[in-house]
Formats: sequence, C-alpha cells, structure tokens
Amino acid sequence: MRKLQAKLNTRIGLFWLLIFLFWAKTMLAYIIDFHLTISDPLQGGIMLINPLGTSLLLFGLAFYARKARYFYPILGLTYILNTVLLYLNVIYFREFTDYMTVSTMTGYDKVNQGLSGSSLALTMPHDVLYWLDIIVILTLFIVRWLRFDKLPLPKKTGFAMTSFAIAMITFNLAVAEVDRSQLMTRTFDRSYVVKYLGLDFFTAYDGASEWHTSAMRAAATKSELKEVTNFTKSHYAAPNKTMFGAAKGRNVIIIHLESFQQFSIDQKINGKEVTPFLDSLYHSKDTYAFDNFFHQVGQGKTSDAENMLETGTYGLPQGSLFAQLGSDETFQAAPAILEQSPEHYTTAVFHGNVPSFWNRNNVYPNLGYQYFFAQEYYDHSGDRSEGYGLKDKLLFDDSVKYLQHLQQPFYVKYLTVTNHFPFDLDKEDQDPNFKTTDTDSSVVNNYFITNHYLDQSVEELFNFLKASGLYDKSMIVIYGDHYGISNSENKSLAPVLGKNAEDWTSFDDAQLQRVPFMVHIPGNGHGKIEHQYGGEIDVEPTLLHLLGINTKQYVQFGTDLFSKQHDQVVAFRNEDFVTPKYTSLSGTVYDNKTGQVAKLTAAQKKQVTADQTKVDKELSLSDSLNQKNLLRFYDPKGFTPVDPAKYKYTKGLQRAEQIERDRGVGSTSLFSQNGDKSIENLYHTDAPEVNSKGQ
Repeated sequence: MRKLQAKLNTRIGLFWLLIFLFWAKTMLAYIIDFHLTISDPLQGGIMLINPLGTSLLLFGLAFYARKARYFYPILGLTYILNTVLLYLNVIYFREFTDYMTVSTMTGYDKVNQGLSGSSLALTMPHDVLYWLDIIVILTLFIVRWLRFDKLPLPKKTGFAMTSFAIAMITFNLAVAEVDRSQLMTRTFDRSYVVKYLGLDFFTAYDGASEWHTSAMRAAATKSELKEVTNFTKSHYAAPNKTMFGAAKGRNVIIIHLESFQQFSIDQKINGKEVTPFLDSLYHSKDTYAFDNFFHQVGQGKTSDAENMLETGTYGLPQGSLFAQLGSDETFQAAPAILEQSPEHYTTAVFHGNVPSFWNRNNVYPNLGYQYFFAQEYYDHSGDRSEGYGLKDKLLFDDSVKYLQHLQQPFYVKYLTVTNHFPFDLDKEDQDPNFKTTDTDSSVVNNYFITNHYLDQSVEELFNFLKASGLYDKSMIVIYGDHYGISNSENKSLAPVLGKNAEDWTSFDDAQLQRVPFMVHIPGNGHGKIEHQYGGEIDVEPTLLHLLGINTKQYVQFGTDLFSKQHDQVVAFRNEDFVTPKYTSLSGTVYDNKTGQVAKLTAAQKKQVTADQTKVDKELSLSDSLNQKNLLRFYDPKGFTPVDPAKYKYTKGLQRAEQIERDRGVGSTSLFSQNGDKSIENLYHTDAPEVNSKGQ
C-alpha cells in the first residue's frame, strides 16, 4: 500500500491512474449504456484501445505546466470535463439513442430538448460509478493521503506525451480503416465512429465538420440560389394530363426494398420464381412498372435514396447528406408538402433499427415527418432481429398497432432491412421449397434467399391491406434503394443471368444498377411496363403529380417519369451517366445495344458531350444547394417552412390516440372506422417468431 501511495504521489503516477479510471468509465458506457457490440476480435481490440489516444493527448496537456499549482488544476479540470462529456452523452443516449453533437451542446434549444426534465428519470444506479472516483480522489487529497508532487518534470515530458498520444491516435485510425474502410468519409451511424475511434474523437470530428459547414454556409448568399432555380425551372417537365391526379386523395404506402435489384424480377432459380408476388405486381394492370429505372446513390447508400425520393436533390459527392448535413438542413420535402396539401396527409416512417442510423432521428423532423416508429417501438427479443434490425415480416406485422391509429390519408414508408449484405437469414425463416443458386459466391447464393423472404413479407402486407380495406384507398409505391450484389461479385452472378463471366465488362456492371420502381394503383387498370429511362431523382415529382400536386414551384432536379418532357439522361453520383442509347463510364462511351465501346459520329459526340455537361452541372448545383443550405433563402408560394421543433418521436402511439379522441366521430383512422377496435388480428404471417407463440 505504501508503494502504491508513493507512486500515486508523483505526477506520473496520478496521471496514469486517471488514464486507467477514465478508460474504465468509458468501457462501462460503451457496454452498459451505449450497447456497443463487437462482431470480431479485431473490432473488440479497437474498442478497447480507442479511448487511450485522445485521453493521453488531453490529460497530457498538464505536463506542459511544470509548476504543481498549475499541473494539478489542469489535469483535474480536464479529467472532470471529460467525465462530464461522457456522462452527458450517457443521459442523452438513454433518451434519444444517439450521441450529443457540438451543435446540440452549443444550442440551448437542442440541449433543452436533449436533456429535458426527464433527465432525472433517466439516471441508473450504476451512474454513481461515473463520479465515485472523483469523490474518492478529492477526499484522499483532503485527508492528505495523496499529496502534491512539487518536483518539476523534465521539459520534454509534455512533448513526449503528446507525441506518444498522436502515435496512438494514428495507430487507432489505421487499424479502424482496415476493419471499416471510409469510416470518416462515409459516416452512416455515429455509433460506428464512437466504437472505432472513441467519444472524444467523435466530438472533435463533429466539431470540425460543424465548423467547416458553418463557415461555408455563413459565406453563402441568396444570389447563389439563382443559378439553381434557373436550372430547375428550365428543366421542369409538365405533368402528363392523363396521369396528373390519378391517385389524388389516396393513402401513399412506400415500401423500401433494401438492396433489391431489378434482375431479381422475373428471375427463376431451379425452375422457381425468386419473387413470385413481386413478379405478379410487376405485370399487374394496376401497376406502372419501370424496367429502365436506376439507383443513383453515392456513399450515402440508403440515406441517399431516401433523400432523392423525398426531396428531389442528390446526395453528396462524399459521405451522406443525412449524416453530415441533415441535422440543420432546410428541406422542402414530400412529407411536408403533403402535410400542407388540402388533404392534410399524416406522415410516418416504420423502421426496426436504431433511429440514429443515417442520423434519421435528426433529419426526419426537417423533412416534416410527424411520426417515426423505430427500434424502441418494436420487440427485438430472441431472434426477431438480424443484422440491421427487425426482420421484415415482423416489421410489417408489428407496425399495424401504430398504422391503425394514423389519420387518413397518410403517407407512410416502410424501411425493410433483411435483404441487406451479407444476406444472412435464420434457417427457420427460409422457405424449404425454394432452393437457391450454387455459385462460388455465398453472397450471391444467399442474396436470392433473402430476396425470396422479402417477397413473402411484401405479400403478407398486401394481404393485410386488402383485408383491412386500405388496399383500394391507397397508392402503393415499391422501389429498390441501391445494389445488393457489388461489382466484385458480379462475375459470380453472371452465369445466373445467362452471361459469360469471362466477357463481363464495366458496361455490364452499370446495367445491373437497375432497381425496381413500381407504382401500384388498385382499380386503375391502365398499368403497364414503362421503358423510359429514369432514376430515383425522378420519384418525387412523379408521385406528387400523381397526387394532383404541381411541382413547378419546388427546387427538384428530377422530372416526372410520365411527362412527355421527361429527361432520360440518368446521372450517377460519380458523374457517369446512362441514356436510352449510350452509357458513359469514366469518359468511355458504350453502345447500349451492343455493349461495346461506341463508334460515335461527330453529331453523336456533340450530344454525349452536351449530356455530360448537363450531368456535371446538375450534380454541382445540387451540391451547392445542399452544402450551403440555400433552400433557407427560398420560399415557394403556399409552402410554410418546416419547424422541426414540432416533431418529437417519443410517445408516438399516445399522440396518435389522443388525436383520435380529440376528433371523435371525425377521426379517419382505421381504428376509429372499425368501431374503436383493433385490426391487428387481420394481419397474418407465417413468421416462426410469431407462430411459435401463437398468432
């Protein structure tokens, strides 16, 4: 004990004690409060070391103060402030399943929202461990068991500690990049940054990003918007008169098919359809299906697809718009437009994953979503979740309890996740009558299994829609968000598609970027397979026109797919593009008919150059609009700017039920229309997780 006391009475001894104690508290937060999980030993090792580099750097600043009267206050204050930061994040995470950003900490309103009067209720018995060490150390100093070390350390001590800390941080970054490439440029969930690089690093990185964004936006002027609006107005495509308002007043149900590609439609494996139900919808007379529809996502993947569908603007050239800018972005998005329409749509999202994924919990209020039913609204016990959240059959089934209380008409979106890389699915959830491919790639083989499961999930939802009466009152939109099979696996996929892997080229990779887009309008009877080229950027104007809302006044880079003026030049995020005749990849132009490098005439070269110029300008203007938040300067006639403070996602069910009670006989929810009785019994699923307990 005396030896320990002697060591702790030195500056170095106390320093390393505080490093250890703060590391221990951080591990407590990671495991108990943040619920960070590890999937392999390397990830576990990274999580163990990531608090050390930044702690050494920050606490080590005290070594630059050679006098004891400065060293101890600097070290103690740094330690306490770091503990405060850690604990505030613990409390915030318990309420919002997210970490505090710099803008949240510096903005009073957001701090008040994040750490509200419920903070006391969010405390836990083990919270004493975050503060006990500080109390004990202060007590030991008071009773003089610990004493100040007045002997100055060598002048080089501070520099040596800083150098060692920077080396630790660099090592941490390098190892994190090995296990999770593009972690910083493609930030899809703050939990990953914290798990790989630590809370201090996340806060510093977020602060730097916030400063860069603020500087760019502070310098932006209203005049910069003019070039954007000039382009979108000249690019506007008037609606097709026969289609405008074809679904006016209907509910809108959007089904997001995670990682689902067009080639799975009408695909047979061992004589059986991979997606028999989706195939039937694809060929239905009530469905407008598009066979030349491309995803246009960048590093933002799913969030880019959501952004394009909701706002008609592109994602960022690097990273995710939702994750990097979305918290403070001004949007004029479909949910807000529909809420403010004469029909006063109710808007909601159903998603069986954490609300912080892709920063949705902060972005959806800016989009104008009234409800967000995410992870905390669903039962994830046992094996109900896999990979990225609740299994799809359970998501659709469990969402009925919330859907039935929403006022009609509503605009709702289901975000499925089971068909996500690496396409794992429990054996009990697989159809024993469906046998997948036998390629040399487990990714390809598993992909068709999860495709088939997703198809069954969608069919069960449709059966419910018909049983509940929603089917005939709705427009159902089905789309694939991005590729599922990456280009590195496409040669393994080639034989399944009837192609020779040896002849596979970049042109073939580009053609596989087609994803489904189907608009199903029950009773329409005029549906067909549409062949015009288009992409996700075109969805918002298309859907709003179908609902009878003209989009001319809004800033949208896409055009109505049904319009005779529709622009069929489809831009990819990397500035490549595809048209009905040509595919341009890194400057090489392919003929779509032959798949070979095109031999262009002078006139054709001129057209391709014009198309490339248009693509570059379109992407550049969208980036300027989003990065500088230029929509804050734009006021479309009849549109009220979104106030995100109106939208809180806690107690969503209670709020919907209160609206029912307030409206009384005027309530249009399914629950009210069913005599204030639940319709959950109308949903039937063969999911073993449900049927094992009894439907």
